[in-house]
Amino acid sequence: MAYQISVENIKCGGCASTIRSKLEAMEGIDKVDVMIEKGIVDVEAADDSRDAVVAKLLKLGYPETGTTEGMAAATARAKSFVSCAVGRLSPED
Repeated sequence: MAYQISVENIKCGGCASTIRSKLEAMEGIDKVDVMIEKGIVDVEAADDSRDAVVAKLLKLGYPETGTTEGMAAATARAKSFVSCAVGRLSPED
């Protein structure tokens, strides 16, 4: 099953690296591609894992577009900065 999720706060390759590594570590996720410029995450999975992927993205600081506002959006942005930095420090596969 393949699907796309439009997300907020993707700024660079560090963000993309974190998203890819964390999602591909999830059970049932086969492949993850991140389109930085468009803020889109493409997922190929063995089953309907969309809800779990959306929840993981939110936890990482990359909420689905239009789902957070106010303090929740500010918190997500802060988490994404940390996630981005970690992604920049992690070696590419």
